[in-house]
Amino acid sequence: MSALWDALGTVMDPELDQPVTELGFVSEAVVVDGHARVRLRLPTYFCAPNFAYLMVADAHEAVSALPSVTSVDVRLADHFAAEEINAGVAASAGFAGSFPGEAVAELDELRLVFQRKAYLASLDRLCVRLPGSPVGLTLADVPASPALVSLMRRRAALGLPCSSESPLLLDERGVPITAEEAPLRLRFARSVRVSIEGNAGFCRGLLHTRYPQAVGN
Repeated sequence: MSALWDALGTVMDPELDQPVTELGFVSEAVVVDGHARVRLRLPTYFCAPNFAYLMVADAHEAVSALPSVTSVDVRLADHFAAEEINAGVAASAGFAGSFPGEAVAELDELRLVFQRKAYLASLDRLCVRLPGSPVGLTLADVPASPALVSLMRRRAALGLPCSSESPLLLDERGVPITAEEAPLRLRFARSVRVSIEGNAGFCRGLLHTRYPQAVGN
């Protein structure tokens, strides 16, 4: 159970940049004789199907990678597109294949947009904890902390430089942020973080209204 929960902990809500386990989106997760059964729920019946699909697909992939798991049943419940999403993920049909005639493309671009937002939010979380200006610092200049670990994980996901001599201040495309640009770029990063955290709080409230027994940190 611990390994299963840890695997699901790697699955992020793409918009909120938080694990589905911490958000309370996992209502059931068990493994019996190698068969993993996972049930997901979302704050509203009409949560965006593209976000929902990403979470179900990512959960299926994460659980399937466990050595102790031989078969996987991951399903979304209480959602208007649950039938299409569950069937599409089980058949590895992709988002477009799950919604034939409606979706015309996969979700790689959407995922990239939210990965970039998550990176900017993590950059702000780190910079506000530094004792001085972040301008001119390299990664080697930044003290070890959970915020740094979070930033490095998001850099790696985007393929941004992670070596110790790399500049701390890179934009979401990996371009160094100059001293002149830094105030404006960092204000933008802060606005992204505040928006993500505000949306996460709102969704937690909706989830607890819909499922009073939901447990989320």
